[in-house]
Amino acid sequence: MKKKTLITTGILAAATVIILLLKPFSKKQDGYTFDTAKAERGNITNTVTATGTIEAITTVEIGTQVSGIIEHVYVDFNDRVKQGQILARLDETSLKAQVQQGQASVDQAQAQLNFQEATYKRLNALFEKNLIAKADYDQALYNYENSKASLSNAESALDRAKVQLAYATIYSPIDGVVLNRAIEEGQTVAASFNTPEMFTIVNDLTQMEVQTSVDEADIGQINQGQRVEFTVDAYPDLKFEGSVSQVRLQPVTTNNVVTYVVILNAPNPEKKLMPGMTASATIFIEEKLNTLVLSGKAMRFTPDAEYLSKMMAGMTSVPGRQGIKPAPFSGQMSTSQGSGSSDRVAVSSTSGSMPVGSPGVTAASGSFPGMPEGTKTVWVKDETGGIRPVPVSVGIENGSLVEILSGLREGDEVIISMNSSAKLATASTANNRRGPMPF
Repeated sequence: MKKKTLITTGILAAATVIILLLKPFSKKQDGYTFDTAKAERGNITNTVTATGTIEAITTVEIGTQVSGIIEHVYVDFNDRVKQGQILARLDETSLKAQVQQGQASVDQAQAQLNFQEATYKRLNALFEKNLIAKADYDQALYNYENSKASLSNAESALDRAKVQLAYATIYSPIDGVVLNRAIEEGQTVAASFNTPEMFTIVNDLTQMEVQTSVDEADIGQINQGQRVEFTVDAYPDLKFEGSVSQVRLQPVTTNNVVTYVVILNAPNPEKKLMPGMTASATIFIEEKLNTLVLSGKAMRFTPDAEYLSKMMAGMTSVPGRQGIKPAPFSGQMSTSQGSGSSDRVAVSSTSGSMPVGSPGVTAASGSFPGMPEGTKTVWVKDETGGIRPVPVSVGIENGSLVEILSGLREGDEVIISMNSSAKLATASTANNRRGPMPF
């Protein structure tokens, strides 16, 4: 009896080991699981990024038109100035001498004119009585007219000397802030071929602009008035807001890359933004707030070919049921062999049903032939536990999210992926056949 018990126990143990070894290779019942995403309210945007430099809206570089020594400088960096305020003054000694010389030339020309005028009047009276020759009269008239021209020329030279003297005093052309002062008292400036820069004044630091460079591939989407957000390295946690104020038509080519300058309006009430800062800007091309959005994976989902074949076979076996019934839309069925690992079929229906003609194909996501522009198809679970396609009208797309205009309601669950338990079991069997992992 004891020997028989031991034999029975050994047989049971061996059977248990065999069952455990063969269990991974046993065929499980085929089943499918679906991952879904809900259609929810949210925000969706399409943006273009660009970098640029912050500048004041109006920047004036002030120079001088005359040469000389800087005698006085009346302003310094960051000083606020008013239009017409004196900024600096050059030594006026030589310029005043030129004015005096010009005045002397005017006086000389005036004396010459007075003499020639008196001579002309005297000879004119004699000429009228035929007491002098015509040549003498003509000479007197010529000298008189020439003297008037000489006086006018001398007066012009005097005015030019006075203007040069006025240029020795540098005035502010606008109200603003002195951004840069490039001169010191006692320094000599020479206004020969290039005007020397003395001051840089910006008009208003509370209103700035960002001069960005946008690639030619994106410039067609930029329009005046679009909302902009940008950051600067000085305040990495702050986002500044502005808008597109100008799109310049002049192209800029650098290393065969064509870009265009886009000017962004940047209000700066707290004066945190300074000229020269580098800004990283995001231009909002399209923007919808609190709209119905869906994951972009739902638009790219393609049902498994084997699953659709079994589903169609089961539906056609029931009298009066043929095809997958989506929301009605017009079109035709078309089948294509893709370059990937599975076949795809684009399906639509003119009668509200969507028959699949042959097993082993899947219904492709996206737009079906004959559907209106802007309409795509997503897959949802039906009441029988299967799936069905639903045409939806879409709006903005940015890759990760899609705006749903119609076809779905808030909270609807849409399939984004599916898994087959049979395929998982096959993969598990293949892994078990490789043997235990070495330690």
